[in-house]
Amino acid sequence: MTVCRSIVRVSAVLLVSAALSLAQSPTASKPVQTFPSDLVKAGESFFVQQCAFCHGRDTGGGEDGPDLTRSKLVADDVNGNQIGPVVRNGRNNMPRFSVTEQDLAALGAFIHTQKNLAESQNGKRKGVDVTDLATGSVEKGKQYFSGAGGCARCHSPTGDLAGVATRNAGLKLFQRLMYPRGAKARMTVTLPSGETVTGTRAYVDEFTVALRDESGRYRSWPLAKVSVRVDDPAEAHVDLLAKYTDDDIHNLMAYLLTLK
Repeated sequence: MTVCRSIVRVSAVLLVSAALSLAQSPTASKPVQTFPSDLVKAGESFFVQQCAFCHGRDTGGGEDGPDLTRSKLVADDVNGNQIGPVVRNGRNNMPRFSVTEQDLAALGAFIHTQKNLAESQNGKRKGVDVTDLATGSVEKGKQYFSGAGGCARCHSPTGDLAGVATRNAGLKLFQRLMYPRGAKARMTVTLPSGETVTGTRAYVDEFTVALRDESGRYRSWPLAKVSVRVDDPAEAHVDLLAKYTDDDIHNLMAYLLTLK
């Protein structure tokens, strides 16, 4: 059922990106930058070793790093004048790297080549711009958050969600809205003696249940011999998948994007 609901709601992502044309880069009229193949290959080797973990092997974005083929900084870069300072000084959660001028030139050549490739493909660039996700009504999204969506029962715009749009840019915020990966479930286990143990869910299968109690101790029991109550915050998001209208999603996203 969860998988089916998720498939149904995938249409929301498609509608968000298809409803509008992706914004064109203000630097699109610049001449395409091309580079010698050996320089690009050297840059690819450096990128895969040092950058791919966050930005993906093809520079198209990874778990934490943004899609560099859509980056305004990359679009504005000429001969490393924008990329170089970021690589050498770091930025936000990105560490600084010690690179030679040759490494930097190779890195820039590879990133720009990947950008050119992404823009030449049918369908143009992949991904979704933040502006494409902010097409709903902020006020209606706020009303949904506090009312019909039930979001305010677990979340606070001045508490746990303060700055959420800064911590989770664009599509990453949408993904966390749809299903918050890594959300910790609380579990209460009642033993045959009547004693209750509460903690964070650590493991559950058809035979065993385990948690980490308030002291951090790992405790497990045969599932057949105890009763278990689970408070999983992600389940509320799953339940909403069958209830959202597309307007609900657009409006809620517009509101969440204001929480910076």
